[in-house]
Amino acid sequence: MIPAISPMMDGAAPLLPETSPESRQQRDPERGKRRTPVLPAVVASAVVLLGLAALFLVYGFHDGGDGRAAVLAPGTVEVAASSSRGVVEGVSEKSTTPALRLGGGAVRDYAWTNSMLSWQRTAFHFQPPNNWMNDPNGPLYYKGWYHLFYQWNPDSAVWGNITWGHAVSRDLIHWLHLPLAMVPDHWYDINGVWTGSATQLPDGRIVMLYTGATEESVQVQNLAEPADPNDPLLREWSKAEANPVLVPPPGIGLTDFRDPTTAWRNPADSAWRITIGSKDRDHAGLALVYKTEDFLHYDLLPTLLHVVKGTGMWECVDLYPVSTSPAVEDGLETSTPPGPGVKHVLKASLDDDRNDYYAIGTYDGETDTWTPDNADIDVGIGLRYDYGKFYASKTFYDPVGRRRVLWGWIGETDSERADILKGWASLQSIPRTVMLDTKTGSNLLQWPVVEVENLRMRGKSFDGLDVSPGSVVPLDVGKATQLDIEAVFEVDTSAADGVVTEAGAAAYSCGTGGGAVGRGLMGPFGLLVLADDQLSERTAVFFYLVKGVDGNLTTFFCQDELRSSKANDLVKRVYGSLVPVLDGENLSIRILVDHSIVEGFAQGGRTCITSRVYPTKAIYESAKIFLFNNATNVRVTAKSLKIWELNSAYIRPYVD
Repeated sequence: MIPAISPMMDGAAPLLPETSPESRQQRDPERGKRRTPVLPAVVASAVVLLGLAALFLVYGFHDGGDGRAAVLAPGTVEVAASSSRGVVEGVSEKSTTPALRLGGGAVRDYAWTNSMLSWQRTAFHFQPPNNWMNDPNGPLYYKGWYHLFYQWNPDSAVWGNITWGHAVSRDLIHWLHLPLAMVPDHWYDINGVWTGSATQLPDGRIVMLYTGATEESVQVQNLAEPADPNDPLLREWSKAEANPVLVPPPGIGLTDFRDPTTAWRNPADSAWRITIGSKDRDHAGLALVYKTEDFLHYDLLPTLLHVVKGTGMWECVDLYPVSTSPAVEDGLETSTPPGPGVKHVLKASLDDDRNDYYAIGTYDGETDTWTPDNADIDVGIGLRYDYGKFYASKTFYDPVGRRRVLWGWIGETDSERADILKGWASLQSIPRTVMLDTKTGSNLLQWPVVEVENLRMRGKSFDGLDVSPGSVVPLDVGKATQLDIEAVFEVDTSAADGVVTEAGAAAYSCGTGGGAVGRGLMGPFGLLVLADDQLSERTAVFFYLVKGVDGNLTTFFCQDELRSSKANDLVKRVYGSLVPVLDGENLSIRILVDHSIVEGFAQGGRTCITSRVYPTKAIYESAKIFLFNNATNVRVTAKSLKIWELNSAYIRPYVD
């Protein structure tokens, strides 16, 4: 099973030599829509209208914009300030245009071919049939089906006209598309059916709370329920006559009030709580807490769930319990009360930098407040779910697998022009199980749901391969565009003993360390995926070790996209962070490769990185995989290396 191996480069030569790095649409709200039935409710909406009127007087109206990029002569696309998408409408940036504005000028188009663009579509990651997608919404399990709702633009491959798409699955992998769940067809959501969460009540009833953008772009919270609870596919949804059930409270901006969480039952009074993200006038990120008995009437509680200075607007807040017991590997239901053996994770998606941050701490049911275990790594200033392209995530409790499952929106890092050419934009991450790392007690573990393994087909093992400093080792696996890779490395650092080394972790970072070509005493080393034979394109997933002045090792886990593509209309970065490695542990990586997405998980999921890559040569049969070691002073052995080709999930429309 192990092919003949020969180093491609002399050990004294540097590996991979340095190379130069290179509208919102206006739409008739009635067109193509079915009207969403109105759910009878007890509360009239006239009071809410009066409340909104008062808010308008205090805050004024929110100004809109059309956000279109103007196409110029062949070869260029104008990138003007107005080409941002989402910010003007009151949500986070939904375009890569600002990052592509190198030097403040125009972005030159790459000559994409249909073959290149077709290859980018994934095989086992969820994506709609076409057009734009962003946040995952309201995931749940109901009557034998997993449900995923998501924000979708049915008209275009760029952000705008946000509706809720809907898909179902028996196993979280093989998805079936259903008709739209909710569309913007009322004054309280006419500018978008935005992020929301599902809560399943003890009697089986499902309530869905979501943010709507009103006619004047005010962010309000709305309630919807299944029109037919007996339908396991939940194909029809009814919006409450009382909508909106919540409007921005005094002191909160009209466009700073969004993304209600799944509700949890407070043990102190058995009433339900939800939290909603916002910010204050001093740019502190915060989470408001509301109490409700019936999901129609709400009381804003006097204390904030949590607030962190300088973190800006909190989007897509999530709060959920995790077990601290090594003997309990199950996830916990959202209403699990605080107490011995239970911690609570608080997560926020930061509008300022569009990353998902979390912290582990304690929820106090008496005061409805949350306190981090370590204030130095509080929400927004410490740990992240993922150090790559990953945002607006949402978890749910799976009662069948008795696990907590995490979804994340994986946006594009190419140009809007390329998205329009290929006709779609964005993916969802592979769903991940989430639990507390009880060995460290200070971070989460994220791992692809076990059902992914059912896609494994042909596999090869490459065990005991030595990778000397400065070498690249080709791995013959056949097709290399849909892979599941598990690798365990042993590192002999004895050659670096006594050598003057970097001054600890502060001397290195993934983003500034030169990526896979930046040679150090003990790194980088790992794998090159989606690489061509000449290594002119490659995405590197690697470790980098740093020895401090005290002799202790610090381990970084990184992904280098800088040479992933010859195309010049892309955002290409080196992502990564520290990963905890305990005494006696070998270094381990799991990598999922699915055409234009690479997801890496280090040390059992302590640190995760997601990359979007768009090779022009390393596609189809030309995609290869290699081991590499670009360190100068350590010998690396792939103690265990297993690579499986993965089947397609055959995501398709549901047929009765």
